[in-house]
Amino acid sequence: MTAPSPFHTLPRKSATFDDYTLSEIRRAAATGIYDIRGGGTKRKLPHFDDLLFLGASMSRYPLEGYREKCATNVTLGTRFAKKPIELKIPVTIAGMSFGALSAQAKEALGRGASIAGTSTTTGDGGMTPEERGQSQTLVYQYLPSRYGMNLRDLKKADAIEIVVGQGAKPGGGGMLLGQKISDRVAEMRSLPKGIDQRSACRHPDWTGADDLELKILELREITDWEKPIYLKIGASRPYYDTALAVKTGADVIVLDGMQGGTAASQDVFIEHVGIPILSAIRPAVQALQDLGMHRKVQLIVSGGIRNGADVAKALALGADAVSIGSAAMVALGDNDPRWEAEYQALGSTAGAYDDWHEGLDPAGITTQDPALAARLDPVAAGRRLANYLSVMTLEAQTIARACGKSHLHNLEPEDLCALTLEAAAMAQVPLAGTGWVPGRNGF
Repeated sequence: MTAPSPFHTLPRKSATFDDYTLSEIRRAAATGIYDIRGGGTKRKLPHFDDLLFLGASMSRYPLEGYREKCATNVTLGTRFAKKPIELKIPVTIAGMSFGALSAQAKEALGRGASIAGTSTTTGDGGMTPEERGQSQTLVYQYLPSRYGMNLRDLKKADAIEIVVGQGAKPGGGGMLLGQKISDRVAEMRSLPKGIDQRSACRHPDWTGADDLELKILELREITDWEKPIYLKIGASRPYYDTALAVKTGADVIVLDGMQGGTAASQDVFIEHVGIPILSAIRPAVQALQDLGMHRKVQLIVSGGIRNGADVAKALALGADAVSIGSAAMVALGDNDPRWEAEYQALGSTAGAYDDWHEGLDPAGITTQDPALAARLDPVAAGRRLANYLSVMTLEAQTIARACGKSHLHNLEPEDLCALTLEAAAMAQVPLAGTGWVPGRNGF
């Protein structure tokens, strides 16, 4: 065997054709099937970590610890609803369906949200008695599929959320594979058991803002104008979509960025459609301000919210509240290392498991298997979620006090700076150490 030349260079792998890309090409070539998974995008994107707060020093006066109050309450639905929603904290639970999640998980979300004084959301597939029974404030999602939708449950809800799009797949419909369509799920959705289900990507009874305005009026009449009407949009063209949402008469707009998760979708959709939530907030707020509706129509943002700093930054950029989904599932026990051996057996690992559509979740959260679902104690899981929400709120308060704010909603863009050019341009705040905002005044 010839010895390598002393001038031999190390093998160099391609940044474009990396190991994952090569494995995906081989998988597609072998199967002829595109990849389906859950979760959100895994690529690195500009996010809240690229922003920093400018705490008080000489030119600003901070609040003193816990002796000076920093309020966290938020009211949603003040535009037209007779009964707006009053929440203790500006962190809500996003829509996640029974079908995608187990009944135990849905109950746990309701328990945790109620302890924390916030709301949870039904998701596609209807309302379960466990969820309604344990949710002090429950938002009822009205989706293109209409699966599980009925007037009885709609009237039991505290608010209605019309879903136009989702951040992980704006323009795409939902998916629920047959192995998760149990007898109960099939009955609630009026579907055959064990058959793959694909939700429509658009509503069947309206094709634009004028039609949607009539639909919202219809829902208001059905509920005697009591319940706030939310409109959820996947972030893609946030300025114009927000302006049209205001035109339709929505009380609340939910803006979901591409870091948000999904129960199941094509991987190519999750990774290549939509925009980061950091790039979507300021255009949406600008649309509300241009129409004179900022704070009159409330803005909830979601997509990759993980901690109190993220909450504070989203509110500083102009949101009224945030919504969490993936983080809430982790708080319940999803991707817990205690199940590592079983994740390994499924060909994954804790922290990477996103094959939720297969219904084999060892944590008992994204499954309809009775034995797996029974592993999740909804009471204990609800307490974990409540603890997590409490910590997020305390973290956001700590930051707000450091900026001299007596309410989380008093945080503002002036309290922020950016670490990168991309984040500065997207969030429209100065690059750290400068007064320069990229893109402002043509520069």
